[in-house]
Amino acid sequence: EANAAIRARYGLDEPVPVQYVRWVSFALSGDLGTSIRTRQPVADEIIRRIPTTLELAGLAALVAIAIGLPLGILAAIRRQTVLDYLAGSVGLIGLSIPTFWLGLILILVLAIGLGILPASGYIPFTEDPIANLERMVLPAVVLGLGFGAVLLRQVRSAMITSLGSDYVRTARAKGLTERQVVFGHALRNSLITVVTILGLELGALISGSVVTESIFLIPGFGRLIIEAVQRRDYPVIQGVALVSAVAYILINFVVDVLYSLLNPRVRVTGRAT
Repeated sequence: EANAAIRARYGLDEPVPVQYVRWVSFALSGDLGTSIRTRQPVADEIIRRIPTTLELAGLAALVAIAIGLPLGILAAIRRQTVLDYLAGSVGLIGLSIPTFWLGLILILVLAIGLGILPASGYIPFTEDPIANLERMVLPAVVLGLGFGAVLLRQVRSAMITSLGSDYVRTARAKGLTERQVVFGHALRNSLITVVTILGLELGALISGSVVTESIFLIPGFGRLIIEAVQRRDYPVIQGVALVSAVAYILINFVVDVLYSLLNPRVRVTGRAT
């Protein structure tokens, strides 16, 4: 009888298609259900957690850009030199190091050993901006290093292709300086690749920060996923999956819009004119 009452309360006694249609109709109105464990609306749980993860993803993206963009450009300009090989080594290391291992090493060295930064915890930016940034530096570096390695390799490849194009040779023949050729022509054309990688990786950061948030005890979106799975809180799991999918769709839409801004030849239809 108790199981029957629970099934009736959550509508689990109805056919699956009926359950799905009802859930979708509620989700479209902003009602993602109620958490089984906390008895709080799922939408409120997600809204409370998502700003923290967005801040972490934004800081990680800045770290990735600071690492990947300049190193990728320098590696392309100084192709097959020591600088190129060093940049390639940085990219290989960033792709090879596991996130959880790097997080633990940074905590051991910088937090426990040297005492430079806090080991874990979270303070909202509105309460204390300095303390907030101190606690977000390590997780941002952990997330941003792998992201930056991917960006570095893609920028290098795109820049090498652009530097070998006819329009770059024409620009040099006109007497433009190397700085104007690289940053005014080759880099601008390569930014489409950069925007693509940023869009895809930012979506992955939002939904894939599970390990990092767990290591550094950050109460964000990723940690909410872990807690929901551990507690078998199915309404929260459904809400998290829906928000993650919507985030990917929105980010890809923004990337498509940026394409047309960076390159006027690119249209929304995906065809060049």
